[in-house]
Parts: sequence; structure tokens; C-alpha cells
Amino acid sequence: MKEGLTVDLDHRQGSFRLQAAFDAPPGVTALFGRSGSGKTTLANIVAGLVRPDRGRVSVGGTLLIDTNSGVALPRHRRRIGYVFQEARLFPHLSVRQNLLFGRWFAPRAEAGAEFGSILDLLGLGQLLARRPAGLSGGEKQRVAIGRALLAKPRLLLMDEPLASLDEARKAEILPFLERLRDDTRVPIVYVSHSLPEVVRLADTVVVLDEGRVTAAGAAGEILSRLDLFALSGPREAGAVLAARVLRHDPAFGLTTLGTPAGEIHVPQTTVAVGSTLRVQVHARDVMVSLTRPDRVSALNILAGTVAEIGNTLAGESSLTVRLDCSGAPLLARLTRKSVAELGLSVGMPIFAVVKSVAFETSHRPPAVREG
Repeated sequence: MKEGLTVDLDHRQGSFRLQAAFDAPPGVTALFGRSGSGKTTLANIVAGLVRPDRGRVSVGGTLLIDTNSGVALPRHRRRIGYVFQEARLFPHLSVRQNLLFGRWFAPRAEAGAEFGSILDLLGLGQLLARRPAGLSGGEKQRVAIGRALLAKPRLLLMDEPLASLDEARKAEILPFLERLRDDTRVPIVYVSHSLPEVVRLADTVVVLDEGRVTAAGAAGEILSRLDLFALSGPREAGAVLAARVLRHDPAFGLTTLGTPAGEIHVPQTTVAVGSTLRVQVHARDVMVSLTRPDRVSALNILAGTVAEIGNTLAGESSLTVRLDCSGAPLLARLTRKSVAELGLSVGMPIFAVVKSVAFETSHRPPAVREG
């Protein structure tokens, strides 16, 4: 059996039909799509809350269900840590007691996250004596995640865990989710219709639309596809680049990143030199020039070619163009008039011009070499 997550399902629920098949390697797999696209139904089948009409699901080489052979592990034996939109904590128990409840479901003989390391990972040490009523929404979700981890799950399943939070609470909890991704080896399925969350957290993206998988693969590849933004809207269009911190320039308040597309400059960060980052460049912040611009304020000018020109939506004056910069994708949102006047066509050499302030980064710590 394959490592990671393998899904092959066909299930009808009322008038809705879910047909989904994909393989995802270990890491964070995001199920992305509009409300009603089948994300939660798929997650519930993996967790054992819904039995599919036909299907096979395996996690880390362990078969959870196979309707053809009659295998169907009960929920309590699947070892799926489920984190819902609402934290679902026990209101009469303290944070410590809520966390320790997860231990009741942990296999005694198996190694896994210990209490102290979970407190450090999720920043819960100062909350142990408090009751859920005295916690913010973000704090409640961190406790719910900690409780799930202490059960030593085979897979952590998170169903829109930030959907009920305001923007401030989302900003509070996202760094903890990044630490969870980077510091543990627990595979995660992250259900969301928020493209910024998916960009920031996912290693693999599975796009669902009306019960079908329309795309599945590495996050950088899927998130740069032009057809994705029929689901998310053109303002969300953008490409994701892997980057490494090369140097800081305190005199000008800038950090230089190395990416497959070339060196780029972003506002100075506190991230250590050598650390890796995930960088999103919004299509609305990319301009295209046929010649290398001279004496312009934009710091980032990347050579490339036109790889694809998107279709114009009805009533739209703009379209999205995919660029290839040394093998790395960038997207540019241009007016139809600009495309016509520049005479853009597939294969044409261009220069992508991006302002430094346009970059959004997601931090990953540098890899630690052993030995």
C-alpha cells in the first residue's frame, strides 16, 4: 500500500454525488473548493462518520475502508484526530483536563507527542487552569488541536478550523498551524474554502467542485493554474514560489530571497538566513513588459516567457496570463487592451515586474542536518 493518503470513492447522499480519487504524499493535504463541493463529506468518510456506497481509503499504508473486500475499521480504531469548526471542548473541564482527555484514546505502546511538547508547540502552558468559557476562539482551537494530538492520531483531520474566527484570531492561530505542520510528522487533511489559508499551509492541494476532483497535486503547481480562479475569484489569483532567505539589508529594510524565478526583494523579515519560505505573488501585483524596464521604482524584474493566456469571463475587461520565469510560474492579471496592444502570445519573451510590497510569505524553519 502507498504511504500518505489514498482515496477512491463513489458515494451518493440525497441528490448529491461525490466521486473522488487521488493520492497525496505525507504532509498537509488541503481539500479546497466552494461550500457544498463535497469537502466535508469526503472528510467524514475518511474519519468513519459516513460509510461510502463504494470506496477505498488508506492512510500511511493502513487500510481504513475497502467496500470491495469488506474491510471497514470502526471509528475508534482509525485513529483520526478530528478538529471541527467549533472547538467542542468540555465546558466543565479545565484546559488541562480537556487536553488529557485525548490521552484516553492513545495507544499505550506507540510513540507520539507528549504533554509538555504539545504545550510548547501550541503555546498552551499559561492556559491550563482556565475553563473554555474564558478562552478566545483561537485559544479554544489550539486546545482542541492539542487534545487531538495527544490521542497520537494516524491522521489529523481539520474541517475549516478557522471558519468561525475573525481575522485577528485567524492571524493568531495560523503561526501555530505552521509550527504543527513543520514540527510534527503527523499527516494533516485541511478542509478549507479560504485560498490564503491553503496557500500558507498546504503541501498538496485537492480541488473539489460539485462532488468531483478537478485538480490534485503539489501546492505550487495547482495554485498557479488559471482554471482554479473560477472557484476563488480573480482577486485571489497568484502563484506560489519556494524561496530561501539569502541576506538581509537593514539599511534599506529589505530581505533578499532566492527563488527558482530569480532573486526577489521583500520587506525585511526576522527569519534567519538559510530558512525556507513559501512566497505568494498576487497576479494583480504583476506587470508585464516586452523590454527590461530601466530606472523604475519596482525592485523585482524577472525574465520569462508567456506560458498561457486565460479566457476572458463574460463582462470582464481583464484576463489572467501565466508566465514561465526560469521554470517557475507567475500569474499576471492584465486588461484585454494591454494584452492586445503588447501583442502577447504563448512563447513570447517578457519581463515580469513586481513591487517588493506585493509578496506574502509563509515561514518554514531551515532543515536540521543530522550526524
